[in-house]
Amino acid sequence: MKIVVVGSGYVGLVSGACFADLGNTVTCVDKDAAKIDRLEAGEIPIYEPGLEELVRKNVAAGRLSFSTSLAGSLQSVDAVFIAVGTPCRESDGHADLSFVHAAAREIAENLSGPTVVVTKSTVPVGTGDAIEAIFRERPETPAVSVVSNPEFLREGCAIHDFNQPDRIVVGANDDLGRKVMERLYKPLHTNDGPLLITNRRTAELIKYASNAFLATKIAFINEVADLCEKVGADVQDVSRGMGLDRRIGPKFLDAGPGYGGSCFPKDTVALARAAEGVGTRMQIVETVIASNAERKREMGKRIVAALEAAGGSSSGKRVALLGLTFKPDTDDMRESPSIDIVAALKAGGCTVSAYDPAGAQEAHKHFGDTIAYFNDPYEACRGADAVALITEWGEFRNLDFAPLRALVAQPLFFDFRNVFDPKAAQQAGFVYHSIGRP
Repeated sequence: MKIVVVGSGYVGLVSGACFADLGNTVTCVDKDAAKIDRLEAGEIPIYEPGLEELVRKNVAAGRLSFSTSLAGSLQSVDAVFIAVGTPCRESDGHADLSFVHAAAREIAENLSGPTVVVTKSTVPVGTGDAIEAIFRERPETPAVSVVSNPEFLREGCAIHDFNQPDRIVVGANDDLGRKVMERLYKPLHTNDGPLLITNRRTAELIKYASNAFLATKIAFINEVADLCEKVGADVQDVSRGMGLDRRIGPKFLDAGPGYGGSCFPKDTVALARAAEGVGTRMQIVETVIASNAERKREMGKRIVAALEAAGGSSSGKRVALLGLTFKPDTDDMRESPSIDIVAALKAGGCTVSAYDPAGAQEAHKHFGDTIAYFNDPYEACRGADAVALITEWGEFRNLDFAPLRALVAQPLFFDFRNVFDPKAAQQAGFVYHSIGRP
């Protein structure tokens, strides 16, 4: 099949490369000429394990190409995927659909024949109807089937998730859309990937409801962790005990500094605003949003309070952060807990040093030169008055506490991901703080 993907960001590039790897001819289109130049030169603008190799393989095979011209890419295509950003509007929290609508208008102006137009971007309920209306504005536009096909790709595992999906959700209101999407996903559907075909509005809502529910699990276990700290219980054992119940499951029950990333923060807010817009409320989701925001702020305050308890003042103290991205195996800094933690540390008069295996360049866009970046975790900790693990990158699991203790000025260690054995840290001489463990 011949496919065009509009938008070469995280979702568009991963999806385009994976569709090409299934044997389709794919053109990824983006208005950012510099990004397209980099892609054509073999450079990948995002960090995602395995993506560089996949892109190069399919470019070499002639199945994957890149362009800045949408008009020149739409000849005789079977499907056009819209995979542009839908950030929250700062004014009201609603999803900003301006990029989606602009892409739809440009597609409508340049289609040469009947086509399936697919929203891969995360969009509120009713967006497909609005896109359909854009095509109806131009009577000369060929017949179009507008389909919703939300993505469920986890950063750091995106290629695996595409090829071995938990589910493939397709929202189509006509036979053309259903048949084209069934054909496109047949290699994955026949590989035990459950294909759920529903109407378009239901598919749009599945994505938001899924992310909001996972965010709720995270916020819930974080509040349970606070209770554990007060009563002397162990949140990790609580999580295990809950997760063994198959109705609950173990995933997303790891206590930590709060959720971040490109999906959960904006999707929870967008879902709550969408509900308001139709005269109802998502009160649980609203509480999750507020709880998570406070959670991230509280983590930085914990460090400041410990510094004050140890030395009377946090002003001028140096804090070393291990990990800056919102999760491991990505360079994504969007809504990362580290942003709020750094803000709280700065408010307490602290200076900050940091090491992240992949996120320093993106982190610099947020912090500039207000924090010091290092290429080695031990060097980042040299002379620090406190060390805090923010992101559970695999390489941190082998951290050696004995030489680390010799480098720091004060032995305060904050394990915000419960990665380490408290006894090992304490035996090395650290005052060890974790999340929800006695």
